[in-house]
Amino acid sequence: MTKIFKNILFVVTVCSALSASSQTTTSSVYSQFGIGSLNGSLLPQNRAMGGISSGLRKPGSYNNINLANPASYSSIRMTTFDAGISTEYMNRSRGGLSETDFTGSLSHLLFAIPVSKKSAMSFGLIPYSSLGYQSRQSAMVDTTLINKVYGGDGGLSKFYLGYGLQIGRHLSVGFNAGYIFGKLEETRSVEFPNDFSAYNTRIQDNSSIGGFNFDYGLQYFTNLSPRVKLTLGYNGSSGPKLDLERSTVASRYLKSSEGEDVASDTTYVNDLGKSKIKLPMMHTGGFVIEKSNNWLFGADFKYGKWKDYEEAGINEGLNNSYGIAVGAQITPDINSVGSYLKVVDYRLGFRYDKTYMNLDNTDIKDMAVTLGFGFPLQASPTRTTFYKVNFAAELGQRGPSSASLVREKYVNFSIGFTLNDQWFRRYKFD
Repeated sequence: MTKIFKNILFVVTVCSALSASSQTTTSSVYSQFGIGSLNGSLLPQNRAMGGISSGLRKPGSYNNINLANPASYSSIRMTTFDAGISTEYMNRSRGGLSETDFTGSLSHLLFAIPVSKKSAMSFGLIPYSSLGYQSRQSAMVDTTLINKVYGGDGGLSKFYLGYGLQIGRHLSVGFNAGYIFGKLEETRSVEFPNDFSAYNTRIQDNSSIGGFNFDYGLQYFTNLSPRVKLTLGYNGSSGPKLDLERSTVASRYLKSSEGEDVASDTTYVNDLGKSKIKLPMMHTGGFVIEKSNNWLFGADFKYGKWKDYEEAGINEGLNNSYGIAVGAQITPDINSVGSYLKVVDYRLGFRYDKTYMNLDNTDIKDMAVTLGFGFPLQASPTRTTFYKVNFAAELGQRGPSSASLVREKYVNFSIGFTLNDQWFRRYKFD
């Protein structure tokens, strides 16, 4: 890969990331609680293994950016670039009715650079949470049909800068300093679908959010045998307070015969001023057992103290969350030259989450089976640049099957491109 191509790839990807950073990446009705559906700091290679991350350092021969646990950065030996996209196909059902949606966006843009033989830094941009839902309730008032429409749109992104350092032979520590930013918009409308001359009303609540957060992690690793290694990991988030600016706008509009909104006037504007959003502390612990360049197996347990979540000083009544994830990867023969299928990474996993939501005295649970592959591409002629395409699929369900609550069945696909290169190595001869 030439320097010109590298620069072009860098500029195009950065521009794409910045333009896509506020796109809605979900259509889940459950995203209306809290700050939206959390995306998680996971790349396709993690998602394919159920989302394990706490004890994951270097899954295979490629350098990997595991930003969920910054202690893993110390295992990075080459400049690493990772970018990808994700899509979501969702079917929602309740009371015999169902509908489907499809969304997609850029999922991550990450860099990692070795600083020394036992340390590395990483930085990048990822979606943090996403708001995207719409529901409609119909009712008769005297002889007039009205629709009550509720909707949400927007999302938060996170830019981070992290560093990981190995201390001694068995311990690594790391941190990420991040900035979370974005806008969330929620609307409540009353519409008259059979009367195009009637004024419909809409109340729009706007939230602009920004603030710093701090993630930390550690990993302890040791050999169980000459080729089998055990890694124990922990990572957490400090539970930051983010700046919040809110405003409310009420307006009237007409519906055309084609169903389009025709703005009429604004009837009310209220700037609610500045306040704070308090995010919960998050904890994850886990382990990975691996045979170098052959197989690995791991599991994570995570806990979120969502009862502490507050918005403008008001506790939203959310519950603490917890979840488990298990996953595995196998590479049949990394040195095979006669069969490409033997050098492919095969990944499988499962995850279960009791979310922070409880509706109608029912805990909202989210579970999924995951699978994926890591496809190595031909290295550069000098064997200094290596490429891999990582693919992951999640087949899951969120919410119960009942007359009052929505059950969501989804299929998420994510694809990531990983580049390992020696960008900053000085050579004696050019």
